[in-house]
Amino acid sequence: MITVLLIDDDTTFCLMLKGWLQKKGFAVQEAFTSRDAFRKLKEGAFDLILTDVRLPDEDGLSLLTRIREHDDTIPVILMTGYGDVQSAVQAMKSGAFDYMTKPFLPDDMLRKMEEALNQKSKAASIGTAASKGLMADASKGLVADADKSTVSTTKEVISELDRNRPSYIKGSTPEAEKLYEYIRLVAPTQMSVLITGESGSGKEYIARLIHEQSNRSNAPFVAVDCGAIPKELATSEFFGHLKGSFTGALTDKTGLFVSAAGGTVFLDEIGNLSYEVQVQLLRALEERKIKPVGSNKELEIDVRIVAATNENLHRAVAEGTFREDLYHRLNELSLKALSLRDRKADIPVFAQNFLRLSNRELNRSVTGFDEEVTAAFLRYAWPGNLREMRNVVKRATLLCRGDVITAADIPTEIAHPAEPDVPLLALRNQEQEEQQIRRVLEACNRNKSEAARLLKIDRKTLYNKIKAYGIEL
Repeated sequence: MITVLLIDDDTTFCLMLKGWLQKKGFAVQEAFTSRDAFRKLKEGAFDLILTDVRLPDEDGLSLLTRIREHDDTIPVILMTGYGDVQSAVQAMKSGAFDYMTKPFLPDDMLRKMEEALNQKSKAASIGTAASKGLMADASKGLVADADKSTVSTTKEVISELDRNRPSYIKGSTPEAEKLYEYIRLVAPTQMSVLITGESGSGKEYIARLIHEQSNRSNAPFVAVDCGAIPKELATSEFFGHLKGSFTGALTDKTGLFVSAAGGTVFLDEIGNLSYEVQVQLLRALEERKIKPVGSNKELEIDVRIVAATNENLHRAVAEGTFREDLYHRLNELSLKALSLRDRKADIPVFAQNFLRLSNRELNRSVTGFDEEVTAAFLRYAWPGNLREMRNVVKRATLLCRGDVITAADIPTEIAHPAEPDVPLLALRNQEQEEQQIRRVLEACNRNKSEAARLLKIDRKTLYNKIKAYGIEL
């Protein structure tokens, strides 16, 4: 079996391309950083390498040079979203077999891979000395081919590998490695998964990744925000209804569980469901049947459930606001989405990824961040997590007037934060305590976890005080 090393820091793109190549009969190992790639290269033999030009710890051209020094017989194809003829020529001079611009059609990539492998096979059959000459002669013609590839691959080409790519990458911390190992293990099963974590930390991305790596990946992924569904309409949204079954039911409606047949239903903010809807949901999951509103006929369903919440459902069960049996039915495996402040080593990696996506969306060509911005990003608590960083980087990309983002391009509260004035909650009276809690919540954009951390109290205590003082969130 032909072995391929696939290097790209965009986790979803990398895993989707890996899956597609595996279906074509290749044995594929993925790497998300240059360091990880070179480690795998030293540990095993590969017939072909596909690498992105822009990696978080080293650009692809530098990596290409090191690969050639390690083993100049492995053909390398570079992938990039910033393609131009000059870069293609440089890639050829550095020893790349070919160069492709994202987005590309999968069949075009397969054709390039076959050409590279055929070239390697011919070179090997002639002998080591002759093969070097053959590769050198061939590379002269490949520059012209790269020109054609760059011209013909336009922004209008929508690849199945590049569609709806989430603004999230894996990261390299031990916690991230552990999380993705759990995702890899649970994805092929039929287990229900409960994803916990703060707002903006990537819970829906994790749910999508589970779906994409499961045997349901060709069926629908249906996401629903349970907090956005009115209590009176929740049953209809989940299970559907018949025309005339209630006031306003002017037509038949197909529920989410039928729409997602064979696929995955993602129930975001599951803790916001009313107790009555929780009962109906539990019955549907246990019996694998639903009954649309106004119908006497039960419909069989085949869906996998992935739920998510930023609240403590275990405490909600203890308080009687969430059914314990439903909690255990949803929580066959629990995964925690990581907050940015708990993985500071990954902050530059995420920032660079969001910059790449913002460049593409805004048609800009900003290359990076200056040292002051990088330091500010590492210092900032990111209460809004990845969602907040994505917005900050996108705004900065739009405002940037040079090649790199500077402090002038990012919000003042990030570039030049005020000194925190958050002593312990040991105040002389309740009025002072209430004012302090309000100030901290405002500073944290209402992120309760971050506020509790700054106030040096647990979340339960903070919730109780918020309720006692009637503070609206």
